[in-house]
Amino acid sequence: MLPEPNYPVSPDQFVGRKAHSEAFTLALRQGLAAGRISSFAALGDWGIGKSSLLLKFAAICSDPKYGILPVLVPVSKDYGDYRRFAESLLDGLAEALATTSSLTTRLRTEVRNWKLKRVSMGGFTLDREAQRFFLSSGSTLLRHALGEAWKRFFLPAQINGAMFYLDDLDSFATPVAQDVARTLRDQFQWLGINRMNYSVCFSARSDYFSAIRSFAEPAVRFYTKYYLEAFSEEETTEYTEAAFRTHSEKLHGLSRWLYEKTLGHPYFVAFICRELLACTQGSVPESPDHLWPNVFQELERNKFRLDLAQVPERELELLKTLAGAQRDEINPRHFIPAFQYAHFGRLTEKGLLIRTGRGRYKLYHPLFREFLRQTP
Repeated sequence: MLPEPNYPVSPDQFVGRKAHSEAFTLALRQGLAAGRISSFAALGDWGIGKSSLLLKFAAICSDPKYGILPVLVPVSKDYGDYRRFAESLLDGLAEALATTSSLTTRLRTEVRNWKLKRVSMGGFTLDREAQRFFLSSGSTLLRHALGEAWKRFFLPAQINGAMFYLDDLDSFATPVAQDVARTLRDQFQWLGINRMNYSVCFSARSDYFSAIRSFAEPAVRFYTKYYLEAFSEEETTEYTEAAFRTHSEKLHGLSRWLYEKTLGHPYFVAFICRELLACTQGSVPESPDHLWPNVFQELERNKFRLDLAQVPERELELLKTLAGAQRDEINPRHFIPAFQYAHFGRLTEKGLLIRTGRGRYKLYHPLFREFLRQTP
């Protein structure tokens, strides 16, 4: 495969995450046996491979032996309200249904007409161009339309269910990010109780549920959660072998070097492999250390300087101060009053800091620290 760090990996080239894939497959089988498929959350920090894992889950789900329709829906900050979001879910469902081989020609035509028409509900109609509706109207729209789709298309075509894949759910612009997960839980739990086998699989940052007071709350318990960490040494080796298409002893040395540089972070593993392949025209480098200055220069230009493009001067000063600290993890109170707690929060929102625990933060990767230390 050709490493491309800025795009998710296609399922047929997917590497690693064996435990996650096996756990998802087992949950899928158990859900089919029980008649209700679980909903899932893939949680992790930037660049850790959440989008790739969602695509892998969707590919597993699409296996004919499960009979589950995968519906991929990109999450956008432009939705504005839950009703727009609900409409995008229904558009995605219609497109997925229209292309599935399980539907007859007649049903496929009905799906296209169903997508284009207005959705009538009781004594009124929700027009796509109408004035914004409240959250409850979006919920009612989704519940009504999914119920209608189940009776008109899923039962006649003998499709066992549908799973909505929502990448970066935390990018949905609401006052409280977790509101969408709570609302989806209410919607899809009701559908499951009424024997309509719909479920959700979304990705979000690792701290997505942190604002919810207790992890025992229904909105948290509803989702089977997969927390993604960096690749292990074995997974880094597996990725390197796939990228360089060889299993030579020389490659194992490169893999160890790569793991030491990246600590298994998937984005940096992919980026560095791509640059090394470009430098060596596809062969395994004899000495990656000789190529490292050129690779790091590309990393600066394509990643780190872009990270800092929207960072105000005061926050940049804080980042450089943290890079010069002796410890990887720091407590903000040690930097007060020179810097405010709000600076740490904004840098965390931008993905440049990671909150590792209560009152503990760190720069998102040691290579970023190395860059900051070299930046005048």
